[in-house]
Amino acid sequence: MSDAPHAAQLAWDLLGGRPGTVFAMHIGYAARAEQKGRTPEAPGYFLKPPTALAAPASEGEPTIVELPAGAEILGFEGEIAVVIGETCRRVAPEQAWSKVAAVTAANDLGVFDFRWADKGANVRSKGGDGYAPIGPRLIPADGIDPADIEIRVWKDGGLVQADSTATLLFSLPEIVADLSQLVTLEKGDVILTGTPAGASTFAPGERIEVEVTAGGLSSGRLVTEAVRGTEPVIPVSAQPKATPEQWADASGRPIEEFRAPSADGADPADETGAAGTAGDAPFSLTPELRERLAGVALATLSSVLRKKGLDNVSIDGLRATQPGAAMVGTARTLRYVPNREDLFASHGGGYNAQKRLFDSLREGDVLVMDARQETRSGTLGDILALRARALGAAGIVTDGGVRDLDEVTEIGIPTFHAGGHPAVLGRLHVPWGIDETIACGGTAVQPGDVIVGGGDGVLVIPPALVEEVLAEAEKQEAEEAFIARMVAEGNPVNGLFPMDTSWRARFEAEGTR
Repeated sequence: MSDAPHAAQLAWDLLGGRPGTVFAMHIGYAARAEQKGRTPEAPGYFLKPPTALAAPASEGEPTIVELPAGAEILGFEGEIAVVIGETCRRVAPEQAWSKVAAVTAANDLGVFDFRWADKGANVRSKGGDGYAPIGPRLIPADGIDPADIEIRVWKDGGLVQADSTATLLFSLPEIVADLSQLVTLEKGDVILTGTPAGASTFAPGERIEVEVTAGGLSSGRLVTEAVRGTEPVIPVSAQPKATPEQWADASGRPIEEFRAPSADGADPADETGAAGTAGDAPFSLTPELRERLAGVALATLSSVLRKKGLDNVSIDGLRATQPGAAMVGTARTLRYVPNREDLFASHGGGYNAQKRLFDSLREGDVLVMDARQETRSGTLGDILALRARALGAAGIVTDGGVRDLDEVTEIGIPTFHAGGHPAVLGRLHVPWGIDETIACGGTAVQPGDVIVGGGDGVLVIPPALVEEVLAEAEKQEAEEAFIARMVAEGNPVNGLFPMDTSWRARFEAEGTR
């Protein structure tokens, strides 16, 4: 990609000689609106002071931001910055882009510990010195399509945000025109146009990079790092409060992750518990349970489940990339719907549900995908398999196809699939639902179900039954091992398989020695 001009120069060096007003969008992208659960009727904004703007001393050098003493929640939001090149008032959308000089990368930073005192104004939480890094290069607006600008964001080298202006709820010209209806936009003003889905938190020692590309030009990577402050705010000032609500809002993760368990071990946010009984502690697939499940044959687990009336718990028709390898984990679910052009345009591109779910995987998760048993297209490829492995996921299950099957196999994360296929996602699928009840291989799967895979296939175990099923399966395997040993010693199977009263008495007596 060729270089844009004006390397390592700030917008105001070229456009007026001073920092301008910084306007920032609340919600700009369709995927971000879906993530937040609300879609604005019209563009909404807040202001950042000019002192929030900062740029690297030279390309590749990080801009450094201070996390105030006592604060914990430092949020990043990669954004496309629009730089105004000509003063305008009440401009029409059709003429608005002509008033723009350039676009570049920006990082809308915030200390969410202070949001409780801001009443939505974001003055403390997002207005601090240096909390709007920008640059390092400008991409001239003339000659680029405002509907075809891409943004990507990395945290410590891993891609965490990716989208394009094609999925904006309001186009860049509409944003400029809208602001100009009541506010005079001046040369050098900066508009931060909202962040894609996937914005989260980072800490001192971690590195955020933002890059904007358009028309074959790049802003270069805007690098942001943080240091921990040592000077507390004075007593009269609002003090930092790191609440579960602000952690969840900043990170995009469930609020339950940030709530301390109550005295009896139950999650205060969960009135019923995993088993559906008031006061029950939520089920946890502990390392000890994982190890025990991996040590029991899948056929034995299936037999015990059948005795309990659960026949429809096998995910059928799949093959494994790692034959013989055990897979044990907790289900996270993704549902694809059949491709329809308008739905793919709104939900298929950018930081879609598929990418968001892969980026949210945690250690021990098994990603289970409902592709309607449609094998004529891929549902994941090598990059996403690498991401799952890097986050510690226990495995992947899809009743659809896998692209880059040889590479996915080499990556090594256990993947159960319906076959390889070279076609991309958009041929047949639109990624749609996250962490909801799905069908995979003819079987219902719910988030939190325990997924066990091996040479015989894949089983789904309701979390409320795991310990009971496991105990019975271990006992059954001990019995079968005893029977096999007795047969090997020359005993007839009659009365031994299954065991009659005398053989069972001998088995139980042997177990007490």
